[in-house]
Amino acid sequence: MSQPDTRIQPKQHFEILDGLRGVAAMMVVIFHVCETWNGGDHARQIINHGYLAVDFFFMLSGFVVAYAYDDRWQPANGRQRMTLWDFFKRRIIRLQPMVIMGNLLGALLFYLSASPKIFPLVATTPVSRLILITLIGCTVIPIPISMDIRGWQEMHPLAGTAWSLFFEYIANIAYALGLRRASNRVLVVFAALSAAALTHYLVTTPRGDITGGWSVNAMELKVGFLRLLYPFLAGMLVQRMHKRLHVRNAFLWCSLLLVLTFALPRFGTPATLWKNGLYEALIIILVYPVIVAMGAGEQINGRTATRLCRFSGAISYPLYITHYALIYIYTAKVYDGKLTPAQGVGWGVALFFTSIAIAYACLKLYDEPLRRWLNKRFLLTGVTTT
Repeated sequence: MSQPDTRIQPKQHFEILDGLRGVAAMMVVIFHVCETWNGGDHARQIINHGYLAVDFFFMLSGFVVAYAYDDRWQPANGRQRMTLWDFFKRRIIRLQPMVIMGNLLGALLFYLSASPKIFPLVATTPVSRLILITLIGCTVIPIPISMDIRGWQEMHPLAGTAWSLFFEYIANIAYALGLRRASNRVLVVFAALSAAALTHYLVTTPRGDITGGWSVNAMELKVGFLRLLYPFLAGMLVQRMHKRLHVRNAFLWCSLLLVLTFALPRFGTPATLWKNGLYEALIIILVYPVIVAMGAGEQINGRTATRLCRFSGAISYPLYITHYALIYIYTAKVYDGKLTPAQGVGWGVALFFTSIAIAYACLKLYDEPLRRWLNKRFLLTGVTTT
């Protein structure tokens, strides 16, 4: 008698969503380059709301995880299709290689960012401590502020953007342990409560925006969870409730709308920060689900557009996790007065394209080959991760 076929078949990729993830990642790089020149004052920034890309990423993650795994927990031919351990192995294989690369690259370039004005701890950090922080960072475990080696109190001082991967892992654990079993009605209640909490924070915070989440203290962790909860739940609901919006040229319109949400000027004044907070709440709660539904509702047309979406989607994660090693160096040069504004533009453009080149090299020479090997070695079903 033949054995039941328990292989999990690969699923369709939403190429427009892949492309949008790439657009958002590139905007993050531009945002960080621009941010260097205004001391973090978003009221004077060209890409005012570029940090909202993280909230968009969390929503995409909720959608993709629900699409890829919701039906894999059900029995098939009398056997369970996927266990908790199977799920965790898949997510670790998908996420962890680039977390490691981001920290290794950050460690390699660490001392090039020494600056008495902006990174006062770099020059005095011994190699032994750098190695310790690198090893911890490769696990995605956050470090406490007392172990900071840069001066920005980041939970991942070698790969600054890895803070969102810490929350990404928390979302994946929550999904596997409970959210996957929750009914749509329960998810709607949770999403509504998290949306209310997000809105309350944004219209009352003295920051006037949703920035934060990258330090291990009470306030930053609160912000991190507020940024994670609603987007991830909303992404799950868009998928589960089969919300699809059919719009011609969806990739173009979604890209323009996404960039617009990042680039609009800051709203309100120092006395009316709630206006900007309300804007960001509306974008996260209402606009981003619409963009995801539009991106999921259409297929890309044309060979060139398809290749563009696939390329930008493929490099999006490597780009996001590795580019900040260069931002540290760029920031040090700016604050130490080594670049004029005109030179800064040229260096910023060079940084953008260098970041893309590094991301592509990491993808092709490291991430994809390593994940293929890990899939064959540890996933007996023989299916690549999503």
